[in-house]
Amino acid sequence: MTGPNFRFTHYDLKPQRAGTAIEVTLSAVNNIRLMNAANYQRFTERLDFKYVGGVTRKSPIRLVIPENGHWHLIVDMEGHHGLAESSVKLLPVPAMQSPQKQVS
Repeated sequence: MTGPNFRFTHYDLKPQRAGTAIEVTLSAVNNIRLMNAANYQRFTERLDFKYVGGVTRKSPIRLVIPENGHWHLIVDMEGHHGLAESSVKLLPVPAMQSPQKQVS
């Protein structure tokens, strides 16, 4: 596997539920790309791939997992001066609250 021709940091987010938020903190402007396992495989093979995200100028930034599945987050320097230091925090989907019962 040759991979892309630019530096990047890979975070394997493992299986996640739809609605889970990801908070990404960067030290500089970089690209962030949230992708499912199939698109991550295409990314590593230098094929066309789809992702959520793009150029990130503010930090921290939050992205939301759009559907259940195995997810990957890439922070990369393509088109920028260098690879930013980064950290990722998962913010789980809040538990559904049961409706309040009225007392008569």
